Amino acid sequence: MVKLSHHTLRWIYLIIGWVALSLGVIGAFLPIMPTVPFLIVALWGFSKSSERFHHWLYTHKTYGPLLQDWDQHRVIPIWGKIWAVTAMTGSMLIMLYLEIPFYGLISAGIIMTSVGIYIVTRPSRKREKTT
Repeated sequence: MVKLSHHTLRWIYLIIGWVALSLGVIGAFLPIMPTVPFLIVALWGFSKSSERFHHWLYTHKTYGPLLQDWDQHRVIPIWGKIWAVTAMTGSMLIMLYLEIPFYGLISAGIIMTSVGIYIVTRPSRKREKTT
């Protein structure tokens, strides 16, 4: 087994962070690609490689609150759930239209259904603190 140095691992995590951030930015403009899941991966990569980039993304004006809600409370807002399930359904319909082979449809269907169930079963709001 290859043992990587701390410096090498830091660079790998930094690259993961930037690639995920790039995909998240692309997802903000393409309705087929998600944004927030990639930003969560970017946040994770930056947390292991760059305190500065982690802080920047975590406190970002637009995406910071969503990332903080996920990080602290595992919350996915209702609009995010609707958008995710709608996008996965649309993707499945496109795959049917393009006549993707049966094994591809089944595989994608199982994955999308599993992800959809996970997303829908997460809380939509932060829990109220009871005293």
